[in-house]
Amino acid sequence: MKVLIVGGGGREHAIALSMKKSSRVDALYCVPGNAGIAQIAECEPSIGVMEFDRVIAYAKEKAVDLVFVAPDDPLVGGLVDALEAEGFRVFGPRKNAAVLEGSKVFSKDLMKKYNIPTAAYETFEDSEKALQYLESAKLPIVLKADGLALGKGVLICNTLEEARAGVKEIMLDKHFGNAGNKMVIEEFMTGREVSVLAFVDGKTVRPMTSAQDHKRAKDGDQGLNTGGMGNFSPSPFYTKEVDDFCRKNIFQPTVDAMAAEGREFKGVIFFGLMLTPEGPRVLEYNARFGDPEAQVVLCRMKNDIMDVVDACIDGTLDKTELQFEENAAVCVVLASEGYPVAYEKGFEITGLEAFEGKEDYYCFHAGSKFDSAGRIVTNGGRVLGVTAKGASLKEAREKAYEATGWVSFENKYMRRDIGKAIDEAADFTG
Repeated sequence: MKVLIVGGGGREHAIALSMKKSSRVDALYCVPGNAGIAQIAECEPSIGVMEFDRVIAYAKEKAVDLVFVAPDDPLVGGLVDALEAEGFRVFGPRKNAAVLEGSKVFSKDLMKKYNIPTAAYETFEDSEKALQYLESAKLPIVLKADGLALGKGVLICNTLEEARAGVKEIMLDKHFGNAGNKMVIEEFMTGREVSVLAFVDGKTVRPMTSAQDHKRAKDGDQGLNTGGMGNFSPSPFYTKEVDDFCRKNIFQPTVDAMAAEGREFKGVIFFGLMLTPEGPRVLEYNARFGDPEAQVVLCRMKNDIMDVVDACIDGTLDKTELQFEENAAVCVVLASEGYPVAYEKGFEITGLEAFEGKEDYYCFHAGSKFDSAGRIVTNGGRVLGVTAKGASLKEAREKAYEATGWVSFENKYMRRDIGKAIDEAADFTG
C-alpha cells in the first residue's frame, strides 16, 4: 500500500514510524511533514494541512491507497469528506463527527443529553451574560473557548478577577480567534487527569493503553497551558476498576450517542478524563490522536497499525483485539525557550545521530525542518519528543531524561518533572 499522512508534528512522526513498521506499507508520504518524518517518508513541506485542493492533488499525483488525516484543524474543516468525494480511502472522522472536538458546546450538550459523566456547565454567546453568571459562581472555575485553540483555550480561574479577565480574553479580545465566539463555563474538578485514546469504527470502541499528560509549561504544573510538555504510559491511576467504569459509562455511550445523532464516528477518539472522588468524568474529547500521547502509546502497540486502520474504516473493529507491550514509556518534550508565547526558531539541532540503532529510544520531531544548507533546525515551540521505553515507568523516565542530554539546540527548554506522579505510585511496576 501507498499511504499519505496529513500533518507535520510529533504525533505524525509517531504514526509514520508505526506505518513504516507495517508489512503492508510499501511507500509513505507526508504533507507537510518535518525533518524527522522526512527520514522515513517522502515529504512535501510546501503543502499546508488546510490547503485541501493541494492535498487532494498530491494524493492523486502519488496514487495513494489511503490517506491518514491526523491533525484537528483539517478534520474539523472537512478534509476527510473532501478526500472521500474524490474517491480516496481515508482514516479519520468526517466533518459532522469531528465536531466532537470542534465545538466544546456541542460536546458538553451531547454529554448532558446522553448522561455521560462530566462537569456541570453553562454555555454563553454573550460576554455580558457570562460575566453576570460569574458573580454568583463557585470558584475556582474553568473557562473554555468553544472552538479549536491549539490545546490552549482553557483557563482555570481561582478568583473572580481572573474569571472576568478570562471572559474578556476569550470573548472580547478574541485571544483564541473565532474559537471564542462562544464559550463554556464549567465547574472545577479535582483529581488525577488521565488520557485514553480509542479506535472507533462507528459502533465498536477499542480503548488503547492509558497515558498521562503534562499541559503546563513549567515544573510543578505552573505557567501557561501548552500543547503538552510530556507524557507517560500507562497511568498507574487508571486501574481496572476505572477502566470498567469508563468502558460502560463513557466510551461506548459516546460512540452510541454520536451514531444516534447521525454523526457516525470513525477514527480515534481521545478521552480526556478526570478521576474525581465521585468517579471518572470527561474533561474533553479530541477527534484524533493526542500529541504527545501518540508517542508513548503507539510505540507500545503490538498490532500492525494498518490492520486496525482498515477495521475502523470497514466497520469490523469488533473482530480486532488491541495488544500492548507489558512495559512503559515516557516522553519529554524539548521546547523552545519562551513557548507557548514567543520564541526564536532556526537553531541547528545536533546529536540526533545518538538515537540511531538504539532499542527503546525514540526522538520524535515536532517542530523541525531542513534549512538552505541542509541542516536540521528548530521550527516550532515544541521541537522534539524524546521518548524511551522501560520495564517500569521509573526506568522509562530515567532513560528518557538521560536521552534528553544527547541532543542540543540553542534555547532548548524542558520540564524536569515529567512523570513525577510515578514517584507517588512507587509500588506500580508497569
